[in-house]
Amino acid sequence: MPLKLIGAGFGRTGTLSMKLALEQIGLGPCHHMMEVFGKPDHIALWQAAADGESVDWEEVFEGYRSAVDWPVCYFWKELAELYPDAKLLLTRRDPQKWYDSASNTIFKGLASTGEENDQESLDSHLRMVNKLIVDNTFDGDLTDREAAIDVFNKHNQEVIDTIDPKRLLVFEASQGWEPLCEFLGVDIPDTAYPRTNTTEDFQKRFRQDAENKG
Repeated sequence: MPLKLIGAGFGRTGTLSMKLALEQIGLGPCHHMMEVFGKPDHIALWQAAADGESVDWEEVFEGYRSAVDWPVCYFWKELAELYPDAKLLLTRRDPQKWYDSASNTIFKGLASTGEENDQESLDSHLRMVNKLIVDNTFDGDLTDREAAIDVFNKHNQEVIDTIDPKRLLVFEASQGWEPLCEFLGVDIPDTAYPRTNTTEDFQKRFRQDAENKG
């Protein structure tokens, strides 16, 4: 089953809400970073991809109709070429609010996987995330607000400049169902657009995971 939709937007741009929305309107299952936690055997594939190695994307996305969030968004260009009939979705938000949200959620606990860190002390999932997000995307530094926002803005603009406008939807969660459903050619649900994974939700889940591991 080839992917029908590829998400190019960074995490903390409403991607988990988008996952739920896509699954509600018939484009599920939708791959999201949450899926990686549930498939430990896939972590090695993502690690290989983060290291620049060739991977079997058909194996990675077997059974999925759409994909959003990290780690997918890092490979948006490659996946757009591999799945020429898939549409592209760029979720975004105010850059300042994005950084505030990211620095209080996914950036917490992440650190550069450079030589100064003991990679053996990191579990395989965290090593992959560090490599892909911290090192490959943000050049090893999540604390430089201006630099991170610059990466965010340049990424979004590259997507817009690269993808045919007819193939791309630039979307903010505040827009709700209408532009998404129009873009995909599906009916608008009679329920509210999903709103989930706020900063508070993320931090609560993070604390619970830490307690369970402890």
